[in-house]
Amino acid sequence: MCDSDSHQPRSRAAVLASLRERLGELPADPGVYLFKDAEGRVLYVGKAKSLRPRVSSYFQPAANLAESRGPEIERMIAQLVVDVEVLVCDSEVDALLHEARLIKDIRPQFNIRQKDDKSFPYLMITTGEPFPGVYITRQPQRKGVKLFGPFVSPRELRAALPLMQRAFKFRTCTLEIDPADEGRRHFRPCILYNIKQCTAPCGARISQEDYRANIQRLIRFLQSKRTDVVKQLAAEMDAAAKALDFERAAELRDELKALESLARRGLADEPLQPEVFEAPVVVEPRQAAAALAEALGMDQPPRTIEGADIAHLSGSETVGSIVTFIDGKPFKSGYRRFKIVSHTRNDDYASLREVVWRRYRYAGMDESLFPDLILIDGGKGQLAAAYAAFDDLEFRPPMLVSLAKKEELLFVHGRDEPLRLRRNDPALHLLQYVRDEAHRFAQHYHHILRRRRLLGDDRQRPADKPSRAQRRGSKRY
Repeated sequence: MCDSDSHQPRSRAAVLASLRERLGELPADPGVYLFKDAEGRVLYVGKAKSLRPRVSSYFQPAANLAESRGPEIERMIAQLVVDVEVLVCDSEVDALLHEARLIKDIRPQFNIRQKDDKSFPYLMITTGEPFPGVYITRQPQRKGVKLFGPFVSPRELRAALPLMQRAFKFRTCTLEIDPADEGRRHFRPCILYNIKQCTAPCGARISQEDYRANIQRLIRFLQSKRTDVVKQLAAEMDAAAKALDFERAAELRDELKALESLARRGLADEPLQPEVFEAPVVVEPRQAAAALAEALGMDQPPRTIEGADIAHLSGSETVGSIVTFIDGKPFKSGYRRFKIVSHTRNDDYASLREVVWRRYRYAGMDESLFPDLILIDGGKGQLAAAYAAFDDLEFRPPMLVSLAKKEELLFVHGRDEPLRLRRNDPALHLLQYVRDEAHRFAQHYHHILRRRRLLGDDRQRPADKPSRAQRRGSKRY
């Protein structure tokens, strides 16, 4: 809501009066607001359950900001703010998560208390293990887990965990448990087994099938709205209060509050905390390249691999990335990023086709510019879209493959059936590394563009041209 009626300097009172007049146009939805100065710099980022009353409260003549917000915020409003921009969100929780992301990205001058780098925690279930564990973590794994969160209140999540453990009796230890180990029968379980909060798979007190059934019940519980459990606890709390058992009523009240807090979380697949995920573990690069050549029937191990991915948020600020690996290691001077310009719709296929065409339109003129292998993030449809980019070019690509998430199926252009590599196959680990790096780099560029839009700076160099740092061979990007 930038005010550009005049290029002449105005008095501070006139600026504030103009802002007050225009604040009535703000939506009453949850969201994030950004205060900007005359240079367009973001001074402060805040969240609101309802944007209009929250933002208006800063500019009321009778507001005592020094007491309610602090002297620095009072000075910011009185002397510096000339514009307000808002980002509407789906919920108050969504607004809180977006606020934290923007503060980390922009680091505004007046967000003093929120400038730490602490992230929101996740609830991680290690479904890839024979006996999955359940953990609260700020550094979740990428693979072999089921994630819930991020949760906006670590304290409430810690309070809810033992309540869920009492109901579903899962383990929270980090022991490695082998189902084939007969010696487990002689292992003495910890105290959680004695107080009936764990079924002790470490001591072979439960079968693998029964334990995984409990984990599936836990996952269904977390994915549901938990209405029946909440109603039951509320009824028990009322009954305890009527019976004058106030201690038990208080315990039930705390349990009810803890379980209700499980709804105060974001979606694990939204890229609001990409920096918290652990880097993938990759085996020795040459060994992985040799295994990949064998799996694909290549004459020689691939020395150069390029990976492509697309990133966007509900179809907006769509970007693409190309990452380059040489001898199984990232070659960051070869990274490229692309702002999608051929369309504005939410179409990953069209976006992939544009990225591949722009990257390789000159490659056929010099065969050495083609990598040995091109990896697309996605399934058979994404692979076909990428290959279609070469319809407009004079040259055919080298080996083109795609790696689909979840099932981790490897699709190869020209083959009808996908390959299913073993989970511990070095070739699969290398492909996952390339794919995840392309995803990370695309998300990084997406955040840059979104931050530039919020800062009011849309200036952009052509995305498929290397930066000065890349031309120098620098690792900065």
